[in-house]
Amino acid sequence: MHRFYISPESWNIDALALDEAETHHAVDVLRLSPGDKAVVFNGRGAEATVEIAAITRKSVTLKKLLHGKSAAIGCKITLAQAIAKGKNMDLIVQKAVELGAAAICPLLSERTVIQVEEEDAARKQQKWQAVAIEAAKQCGQNWLPNVDLPCTPKEFFSRPERYDLMLIASLQPDALHLKKLLAENAGKTPKNVLVLIGPEGDFTPAEIGLAKSHGCRPITLGPIVLRTETAAIYCLSVLSYELFG
Repeated sequence: MHRFYISPESWNIDALALDEAETHHAVDVLRLSPGDKAVVFNGRGAEATVEIAAITRKSVTLKKLLHGKSAAIGCKITLAQAIAKGKNMDLIVQKAVELGAAAICPLLSERTVIQVEEEDAARKQQKWQAVAIEAAKQCGQNWLPNVDLPCTPKEFFSRPERYDLMLIASLQPDALHLKKLLAENAGKTPKNVLVLIGPEGDFTPAEIGLAKSHGCRPITLGPIVLRTETAAIYCLSVLSYELFG
């Protein structure tokens, strides 16, 4: 069945309805009509099987048939990703959702090719959040990661969030292999993990030093230098395999 997103703020299990954008997708794109069934979710674990009750130009009223809640993934992974050029950032956000990331923070590193002006940051954030929603709809993920406003590494580390394990992908010679580092933590499964992925050309030494000063462990992704989007997918894949259980 087709899946649609209803924001947590609009989620009312006894009065479910699609907003204008999801109504357009359901009616104008998918050609659904009253009596058709679908699935809706709120990005916070709640899901319901519904039947289309009525359609107007800007909304679709839904009749609840079944509802439940998916358990959250035990380990929350935050991906702090240097903004990639072109559609690669969209790809990274999409795959991060599919691989179970709990949060995505676009980073404006010194070597980032795409620099986002302050007035354009909100528009970029909204675009990437929309990509995350579409990915969640496609892959059946009921927990939607939040995509933050773009920020510099310095701004990111000034935030109050704390993590049990903090990693930064690095080309520096002191970087440990991810498998070896996780083995060091065997028996102490972290609940909150941060992984930083740099731009093409890696983070600058100063940025790596900043991350290390805040507790990040440098990790190598092997002898082959990976593109930034490949590095993100690689790290999230390994972490999800090792930590989700």
